[in-house]
Amino acid sequence: VQLQASGGGLVQAGGSLRLSCLASGFTLDRPAVGWFRQAPGKEREWVSCLSTNNDITHYPDFVKGRFTISRDKAKNTVYLEMNDLTPEDTAVYYCATDLGHSSSYALCHSRPTNWGQGTQVTVSS
Repeated sequence: VQLQASGGGLVQAGGSLRLSCLASGFTLDRPAVGWFRQAPGKEREWVSCLSTNNDITHYPDFVKGRFTISRDKAKNTVYLEMNDLTPEDTAVYYCATDLGHSSSYALCHSRPTNWGQGTQVTVSS
């Protein structure tokens, strides 16, 4: 199981970015997948999770309405569309999965077993 995240960068406040996570070693039709982030000096937190068997998604309040998780089965890739970014969104973003979790809620509220390498998102004010 491998996850490769990409798409991070520097953006001004109010801007948008789309992160991608290419999955290999498994297909995106059963395990839940999610995005987490870690800012300097802070604990890692979840920002979105998707159940790939029924497309149920979960978002914390601080990204709800701004971030959207989606997947492309043909490309075996998960995306995170981020809009209206603020400096508080600055962090390293990780995609993650756990073959033991098909529920997006369970994945978001656990510590997944498989992580991508992270991609830096920096939002300037």
